[in-house]
Amino acid sequence: MKATINDVAKLSGVSIKTVSRVMNNEPSVRQITREKVQVAVKELNYQPNLAARNLAGTKSFTIAYVYDNPNAYYIIDMQEGILSACRQQGFELLINPCDSQQENITEEILDTIKHARVAGLVLTPPFSERPEFVKRIIDLDIKVVRIMSGDVAPDELGPCVMVNDRDAAQTITQHLIDLGHQQIGFIAGGAEHMSTIERYKGYRRALKANDITFNKSLVIEGEYSFESGVHGAKQLMAEDVRPTAIFSCNDEIAAGALFAARLMNIKIPEQLAIAGFENSPFSRQTWPKLTTANQPNKQIAKDAASILIGQIRKQKGNNEISQYVPQLIIRDSTRQQS
Repeated sequence: MKATINDVAKLSGVSIKTVSRVMNNEPSVRQITREKVQVAVKELNYQPNLAARNLAGTKSFTIAYVYDNPNAYYIIDMQEGILSACRQQGFELLINPCDSQQENITEEILDTIKHARVAGLVLTPPFSERPEFVKRIIDLDIKVVRIMSGDVAPDELGPCVMVNDRDAAQTITQHLIDLGHQQIGFIAGGAEHMSTIERYKGYRRALKANDITFNKSLVIEGEYSFESGVHGAKQLMAEDVRPTAIFSCNDEIAAGALFAARLMNIKIPEQLAIAGFENSPFSRQTWPKLTTANQPNKQIAKDAASILIGQIRKQKGNNEISQYVPQLIIRDSTRQQS
C-alpha cells in the first residue's frame, strides 16, 4: 500500500503540518526535525501527491518550461535538468512546446499557465530574449528565470542564467589560429538568436586580436541545422579563397559541414579543420569526432529551476545572475597542420 503523509508523521513522531513544511523545504523547521522526517520519507518511500497539494492549497507547486527549439538534444537536457531540481524540491514540471512565430502565441501561453496554476516559468531562447513577453508574465505575478546568451543581463526583469558564448567562441577560434589557420570560415545559426550574435562576436574578436584580416566571404548565414552545415560548407569551399578551417555555430551545423566535406573528398583535418559548439551528441557521433565547446545544459537548466523555486519560496540570495562559460574540448576534427 502506498504510504501517506499520515504514515510519515506517525513514524517520525511529528505533526502532519510539520511533515508538510519539510516537504515544502520551508526554512522554519529545525534541522533535527527535518532529518527525522527525511528518514521516515526514505524508509516509507513516500511520494507526495503534488497535484492534490496544488488543488488543496493556495500555493502552486508547479513550474513550467516553455520552449521553441528544433534541437532535440538541447530540449532533452533542459527537461532533465529542470526535472532534477523539481524532484529535489517537491515541485511538478509542466512542459509546453510551442511555435514562437504563431499568431497570438503570448495569449495562448498566458492562458495555459493560468489554467495550470503555474507559479513560475523557465524560459530559453527565443522566449527568454523577448522582454515584452517576459513583462506580460511578470505582470501576472508569476516568477520567471531566463536562460540567455551573454555575460550581462540585458535588463532588470529578474534573475538570469547567462551563457557566455562570446568568450567560448573566441577560445575556439583562437585554438584554430594557434594551429596555424588564417582563413577561418564561420557558419552562423539563425540570425534571430543572441547565441548566434555572441558566437560571431567571439569569432571576430579572435581574428582582431591576432591581426587577421576579416574576410566577409568566409561568413555564411545559416540556421541551427545539419542541412545548414552541408550547404554552408559547400558554399565556403566553392569560394576563390577557400578556408582551411570552419567554425560552426553548433555541433549539428558542424556535423553537416563534416558530411559535406566528405562528399567533396576533403580530408578532415588534414585539408580542413572543423569545430562546433555545445558538446552535443552530434559532436561525438561523427568521424572524426568534433572539437567543440562544452555547454553543460543539464546543469544550466537545473541551476535556472533552482533559482526559480527559490524565487517562488521568497528565499534570500536568489536574485544573483549565474554565468557559465562553455569550455573548449579538443578532438580529432582539428589538429596541428603539417
